[in-house]
Amino acid sequence: MPVTKPVPIISARASVTTCTTRRDVLRLGVSAAGLSLLPSVALLADGIRTRVIPSSGVALPVIGLGTSRVFDVGEDPVDRAQCRAVLAALIDAGGSLVDSSPMYRRAEAVSGDLAHELQMSDRVFWATKVWANGRESGIEQMEQSMRLFRTDRIDLMQVHNLRDWRVHMPVLREWKAAGRIRYIGITHSRAAAFGDLEEVINATDLDFVQLNYSLGEREAEQRLLPLCADKGIATLINRPFARGELFARLGQTELPDWAADFDATTWGQFFLKFILAHPAATCAIPATRNVTHMLDNIGAGLGELPDEGQRRAMIAFFDTL
Repeated sequence: MPVTKPVPIISARASVTTCTTRRDVLRLGVSAAGLSLLPSVALLADGIRTRVIPSSGVALPVIGLGTSRVFDVGEDPVDRAQCRAVLAALIDAGGSLVDSSPMYRRAEAVSGDLAHELQMSDRVFWATKVWANGRESGIEQMEQSMRLFRTDRIDLMQVHNLRDWRVHMPVLREWKAAGRIRYIGITHSRAAAFGDLEEVINATDLDFVQLNYSLGEREAEQRLLPLCADKGIATLINRPFARGELFARLGQTELPDWAADFDATTWGQFFLKFILAHPAATCAIPATRNVTHMLDNIGAGLGELPDEGQRRAMIAFFDTL
């Protein structure tokens, strides 16, 4: 989808000494002037790239929010304020998808509470999962997710890690037909399960598949991403930074000058733009409780994306680290 090329969110180029986390990268690579520009991302909401959900034709912003671990917080006001700022930044910038699961303990409740407090519930694309054995347990769990999100319809219900998928999938279809679910899908976050994912994709009709894919975990390129494209299935990309391992590999590496050709001004944007440049990637869902990271992630949805030649150069560059 063509987009107007915006002013980059962060103007400073990442310059890294010894870095082991994304916090280190951004601390060294974003100047005070660059940080002062971060809130202006809300003014660039119309510039966020979208991808169409094939089964419906509905456009979905390409950057979402994962809640695994990071939104599993209690009543501590600092933790909740961080989550609130991240959620507000996503929605104010034009994003919408929030992905959660009962497996993430309190993440669903925190997401639902904060969206309600912010009066943004109707602007969230709620994606969660059924993670239970047995039909009745699955139904009870999905009902609970709706209560926690304070909604009577969930946008995307996924079978988490394929757990008892043959039992849950007929229920998901019933709920979709009744209007309680808009889309149905399956998930996994390990390449070792890709054979099982492929079997399910070929065995049943799906709207979404969620799987891991990044510069450090490229196995999905071999069969699953092309298969989803052929079958008209949208994809959610989890582990886009391989749980921080991509940043840990950087060492003293500086962001290459040619990253500016596709409007990547930080390593986080470099990694996310690699994913989004794949035509079968619908939405990346990095998890964070850091509003600076959230705004940086949103920046990957603005401006140009790498072409195929640039993607090959990104792979070759990363493989040398």
